Amino acid sequence: MARVLVVDDDPDFCEITRTVLEGAGYQVATASSGDLALARMRQEAPDLVILDVMMSSVLDGLDLSDRMQADAHLKKIPIIMVSAIASSNYAGMFPTDAYVAIDAWLSKPVAPQALLETVKRLLPK
Repeated sequence: MARVLVVDDDPDFCEITRTVLEGAGYQVATASSGDLALARMRQEAPDLVILDVMMSSVLDGLDLSDRMQADAHLKKIPIIMVSAIASSNYAGMFPTDAYVAIDAWLSKPVAPQALLETVKRLLPK
């Protein structure tokens, strides 16, 4: 069973995402910050990470994706970045000219079917 780590400081988003993914047969863990997620990943690396951009700091998710890329054990884990930053007051802070090490992007609110299709596309069969 594939393991997915959902990293978001919104408990409602985590719970809805958990329900959708567990209903499709995935094992789901959650973390509410980049630091907690990094510690959890180092204990047991997930098969996929769903990562919010804005958490304890505006670009906490981007920082975590950078830290994952710098870690040989974590850099191959696919990342789906989710955010409502494009429709927030912080949109201008997102580095549009920088390389962001992610495999897919979903805007919040995330439709359950789009989430499942993206997860299935990124996880090995």
